[in-house]
Amino acid sequence: MSAKDIKRNWHHVDAKGQILGRIATDIATKLMGKNKPSFVPFLDNGDFVIVTNSALVKVTGRKAKQKVYFRHSGFPGGDKQESFEKLNLRRPNDIIKYAVSGMLPKSKLGKEMVKKLHIYSGEKHPFEKQLGAKV
Repeated sequence: MSAKDIKRNWHHVDAKGQILGRIATDIATKLMGKNKPSFVPFLDNGDFVIVTNSALVKVTGRKAKQKVYFRHSGFPGGDKQESFEKLNLRRPNDIIKYAVSGMLPKSKLGKEMVKKLHIYSGEKHPFEKQLGAKV
């Protein structure tokens, strides 16, 4: 199997009312290409994934208040913390991106895989032709 033999499909995932971890594993599997019989771990043969309604994703239990996302500016004392609720109001697309990228390989290959993920907080997205054509 070589890179020119790879056929990529387009998948649409509606996150409305779905559980974050369960939807993230499904997306990561499609991005890696593990659902294809031609899967090999050293090639990026995954598909493109479009996620809509990312602002309406759910978490179970008390995670909405207790789950904390960390980031750092790179300067001393530059660490920031934000709960799931606040990040969902400010940047809902990042929640799904963080969950999925944590499930992908931590290498150049994983960085290429996450580029095939397109996340939108509403219903609209610019990839209607690709979904209809099934490239």
